[in-house]
Amino acid sequence: MKFIPTQIPDVLIVEPKVFGDPRGFFMETYRADLFTGQGVSVRFVQDNHSGSRGGTLRGLHYQIRQPQGKLLRCASGEIFDVAVDIRRSSPTFGQWVGVHLSAENRRMLWVPEGFAHGFYVLSDWAELLYKATDYYAPEWERTIGWDDPQIGIEWPLLPDRDLILSEKDKSGSLLQHADLFD
Repeated sequence: MKFIPTQIPDVLIVEPKVFGDPRGFFMETYRADLFTGQGVSVRFVQDNHSGSRGGTLRGLHYQIRQPQGKLLRCASGEIFDVAVDIRRSSPTFGQWVGVHLSAENRRMLWVPEGFAHGFYVLSDWAELLYKATDYYAPEWERTIGWDDPQIGIEWPLLPDRDLILSEKDKSGSLLQHADLFD
């Protein structure tokens, strides 16, 4: 696996080594020893799989208690995946990283605890698979507005697609009013 740093050092792009032949391909999507070698020593407790229509934007979500680190990959279609640093004591507080993840490029994104996460579906359909370091706890889930001007995410919104948002995502908090990590 190749680990590629981003402008926020704690967020990593992971490129698995893909072995292909006329039958198809094989790749490892997680190896504890390789991640530990990159300073990411975590225990995953939950795997999730979501499917979304093109034009869907989910996020920016996080859990203020039982925070989740996430290893994300797009198994079908293409998304623009975003991590926002919401750790007040971090030198990169309020900054964001955006990465194109697709079934074609097979890239993954490691988003540690202390970050809000969201994604926008660029293809007609996309399926996102991710491993989480803690269990989903809806009572601790929080949402920051996807369009918060203080964060200023440059979403690659498709002009020929209607934006699809849940009610929760339409009413996310501004960063300045959100529950944040120290």
